[in-house]
Amino acid sequence: MGNMKVQIVVRLALAAPILGAIFFWPAGTFDYWEAWVYLAILFAAMIGIIAYFLQHDPDLLVRRLEKRERETAQQWIVGLSAVYFLLAYFLPGFDQRYGWSDVPAWLALVGDVMVVLGFVFLFQVFKANSYASRVVVVEVGQEVISKGPYAWVRHPMYVSVLLVYVFSPLALGSYWAMIPTVALVVLLVARIRNEEEVLLRVLRGYGEYVEKVRWRLIPGIW
Repeated sequence: MGNMKVQIVVRLALAAPILGAIFFWPAGTFDYWEAWVYLAILFAAMIGIIAYFLQHDPDLLVRRLEKRERETAQQWIVGLSAVYFLLAYFLPGFDQRYGWSDVPAWLALVGDVMVVLGFVFLFQVFKANSYASRVVVVEVGQEVISKGPYAWVRHPMYVSVLLVYVFSPLALGSYWAMIPTVALVVLLVARIRNEEEVLLRVLRGYGEYVEKVRWRLIPGIW
């Protein structure tokens, strides 16, 4: 537990200056209110979720600290996703500097609200599934989860990912930064397909769950 707390504190301490540099260096100024609001939401959500699960389910946090994918396909997907995140988070700053977009304040705030909803949904996913690891892995004794958000779609954690990252460019005041979200959707589809192959192969009862819950990501669409 002590080691886990140290890792969490170190990662949060590193995240603050790194994200600050990613947003404000391309913008060339600290006078970028959309980035300040976004960072406040991001860290409030992270700290709130971490504080809750430190008390109620520390094992979940241990699983979330794991970063190494075991599946080769997932390693490629994670590597490619880094390109998306660099584009999606660097572009808004340049957009702010050069005035490529004219996103009204109310629309940026709508983006903020959707990002908040994404984190709220993620919190519900974590409450329902203590095995919600950061990597694709099945543990000994792991069971299929079909309650909460998992009763609606098979991969609700990725629903929260879509909400957060699709609306982040708007929250940061950039239309152009929404273009890389196309890559995010493609990567999520590839990740989910490979993840389901693994789960069908090694997680007992997952086949029956697939028959019961039809939709992978968005009800009525996929």
